[in-house]
Amino acid sequence: MAEQIKTNRPYPIQLKLRDGRSATIRVMEPADLDKIVEFAKDLPADDLLFLRTDITDRNVVKQWVDHIRDGHTITLLAEIDGELAAYASVHLDQARWTRRVGEIRIMTSSRYRGAGLGRRLAAEVFDLARSLGLKKITAQMTTEQAAARAAFEHLGFQVEAMLSDWVEDRRGRSRDLLIMSYDVAGFSDRVVA
Repeated sequence: MAEQIKTNRPYPIQLKLRDGRSATIRVMEPADLDKIVEFAKDLPADDLLFLRTDITDRNVVKQWVDHIRDGHTITLLAEIDGELAAYASVHLDQARWTRRVGEIRIMTSSRYRGAGLGRRLAAEVFDLARSLGLKKITAQMTTEQAAARAAFEHLGFQVEAMLSDWVEDRRGRSRDLLIMSYDVAGFSDRVVA
C-alpha cells in the first residue's frame, strides 16, 4: 500500500478572494468523507450530470478517500466560514507509461462562483503537480461544458482531443468528451522523424 502524498507547501493556508472573503485551503482527510457527500448533495443537478463519479454516493467518496490514503490522489478543500466551498484534486495515473501525467478535477459550489476561488485552487493544484514531478495535467469535460472549457483555456490548457459519443451522462445520453492538457514542465517534448 502506498503512502499518502505529502505536499511541499504547508497547508492550511488562507487565500483572499476577489469579493473580499477569505478561504482556508487545506488537504482533504478521511474525516472529510461526509462533508464531501453533503457538498455534493447541495450542487445543482447540471453540475452533477457531468461529474466523472457520483460523489453524492458515500461509497464512491469512500473510494476517493482510499485513493488519497493510497497515494493515487491528492485533494485540496476550500472552506469559507467553515463551509466547504470548493475542491481541487490531482489524480495520478498508475500506468508506468503515463505516470508523469495527472488529471485535475475542480468543483466550486454555486454560492461561491465568480470570486476567483476555482482559479486560485487551480494555481495550487499546478504547484502540487510540479512538486510531484508531473509533466502534464489533463482535464476532461463534455463539449457542452462551455464555461469549464473557457476557464481551463484561460488557465493555459489546450485541447488535445475530442472523442465522439465517448461518455454517457447520468441520464443515459451519450456525449462527446473533450480532453484538454496543460504542459507543466514548459514545452512538450517533440519527436523528430
